[in-house]
Amino acid sequence: MIFALAGNQNCGKTTLFNAMTGSNQHVGNFPGVTVEQKVGEIRSAKGCSVVDLPGIYSIRPYTQEEIVSRDFILDGKPDGIINIVDATNIEQNLYLTLQLLELKLPMVVALNMMDEVRSNGGAINVKLMSQLLGVPVIPICAAKNEGVSEVVSQIVNAAKKRIMPAVQDFCPDGPVHRCIHAVAHVIEDHARNVGISRRFCATKLIEGDPSMADRLELDENEKELIEHSVVEMEHETGFDRNEALADMRYTFIEGVVADSVVKCHESREHKRSVAADRILTGKHTALPVFFGVILLVFYLTFNVIGSALSDLLSLGIDALTTLVDRGLTAYGINPVVHSLVIDGIFAGVGSVLSFLPIIVTLFFFLSILEDTGYMARVAFVMDKLLRKIGLSGRSFVPMLIGFGCSVPAIMATRTLSSDRDRRMTILLTPYMSCSAKIPIYAVFCAAFFARFQALVMIGLYLVGILLAIIVALILKGTAFQGEPVPFVMELPNYRMPSVKSVMLLLWEKARDFLQRAFTIIFVATILIWFLQTFDTRLNVVADSTDSLLALIGRFIAPVFRPLGFGDWRIATSLISGFTAKEAVVSTLSVLLGTGMAELGPALSGLFTPLSAFSFLLFTLLYTPCVAAVATIKKELKSGWATLGVVIMQCSIAWLVACAVYQIGGILL
Repeated sequence: MIFALAGNQNCGKTTLFNAMTGSNQHVGNFPGVTVEQKVGEIRSAKGCSVVDLPGIYSIRPYTQEEIVSRDFILDGKPDGIINIVDATNIEQNLYLTLQLLELKLPMVVALNMMDEVRSNGGAINVKLMSQLLGVPVIPICAAKNEGVSEVVSQIVNAAKKRIMPAVQDFCPDGPVHRCIHAVAHVIEDHARNVGISRRFCATKLIEGDPSMADRLELDENEKELIEHSVVEMEHETGFDRNEALADMRYTFIEGVVADSVVKCHESREHKRSVAADRILTGKHTALPVFFGVILLVFYLTFNVIGSALSDLLSLGIDALTTLVDRGLTAYGINPVVHSLVIDGIFAGVGSVLSFLPIIVTLFFFLSILEDTGYMARVAFVMDKLLRKIGLSGRSFVPMLIGFGCSVPAIMATRTLSSDRDRRMTILLTPYMSCSAKIPIYAVFCAAFFARFQALVMIGLYLVGILLAIIVALILKGTAFQGEPVPFVMELPNYRMPSVKSVMLLLWEKARDFLQRAFTIIFVATILIWFLQTFDTRLNVVADSTDSLLALIGRFIAPVFRPLGFGDWRIATSLISGFTAKEAVVSTLSVLLGTGMAELGPALSGLFTPLSAFSFLLFTLLYTPCVAAVATIKKELKSGWATLGVVIMQCSIAWLVACAVYQIGGILL
């Protein structure tokens, strides 16, 4: 048997899923953290599975989460529904409960966080609430694994015996009651044919859900009869269709709560959260505090903890490389194979692996901010600004992560409700200058802009943000017309982060990074090594200027002449930058025959200050690394769309760099 686990966001749904299945799922306070169906075998019920549906507030096909949940329940035909309810916020949570009851499926209500209710002076008459709702109601504390086994036994029993909810009609009389029954009568045969409760179908049609009308295959006459009933109800109640249904449900909920619930005092957690929010979400303090927090996170990641751990790992990789190098030399292995292992695999994959501590450290801090509930506030604060360019506040978190690395930033778009917002955010995230480009900025700024290094670097970051805003405005008026999803969000109380949750997230990110390092980056590294090592006759070259890579570089070099840098070595470095942006500097160092210390002076023979700035703009804006492109393909699920993203970014980078160089040449 398969059961659906449904509930509001931040009600402990994923925690209950973990308790039932033992699965390692990330638990977070950021709304929308569960954006895919997750399936797990129930440990205490052999042959039974549970599907963790996205957190939703109602079953209206409005957000991506609601669509996923509705489609699974209607098309997946689960054997029963486990509805988890936050007992500390019961009125809001029961709104979804009433909609689930209308589905006429075996169901159990799990009242979560009952320990908080009791500790704050509240009480719930579970037996009476069960009678009023017509389904079993079970008090639980998912975080402490209390009551979980009873939830499982009750839903399995209800599913085996096909025990349906005893209460489905929430208004005994009145205009809404008459409208629902009139519509249900019209569609009775259609609902039976598709195997969906006629009352649920009726309420969806009254709400104006076009997908339900299509699913039932209603003719025009039936649609007119339904619309006539709805208009009559609106005239009698003085409400529009959605207000009338909401009023019916909340009136019923108020009665249930009045009869069976002794409300809690205000909790200590809520008092602390309200006090903290006066500063953290205050009109004048929210942004300064946020930027202070982010600066601290980035400083600790890239200058203290992350960089120190990265240096240690680099030393370890260098020591291992030296050991393997000596071993291969002593063994007398073929020089080409020796070069492949040391100059290809170890140099390429090893340099990428050295960034693992930085990524893990960054996500350590971000997961703490998420688990405490602070990231939800950040999205709330930034919503007003982002809405002007066609995005909602939820898009801010992925774009922020993009300043560290584009790969996890693009993956973080999974938390967005709307497919439109998610795709648009994926297209904009690469314009945030990732940390891999810092070596390029550092070398060129030291060589050509020594007096204005800080100003030029800050300017590059601002140019990326400005271009993202311009592209967003263009996309908003063309390919992504329409408004972003309304940002409705309940701010959770601040809580101590879960050690288990943080560790699971860190492991997940580290695992994803390692998988990329030993698959995509591994293959790309070997390809670059091959092109640098062999000529057109597949002979090993003594000088890299005779290699296949140099040949390719000379072929595409004319494309960059209008930008001020037409040398084949520069074109070659940009090609290698596709594997990893750090490779741009290392490739130039190899091709110019200099060490890192002498690279700056050597570049003066290839660039002027103006062409150097043009080059910096191009590296800022052109296509992200192969790992980021692969992630874009995975998230967009389209090779052609990904190719379009790469072409768009390269085109914008070329146009901006060309404009700066040509206009600068005229003015200077």
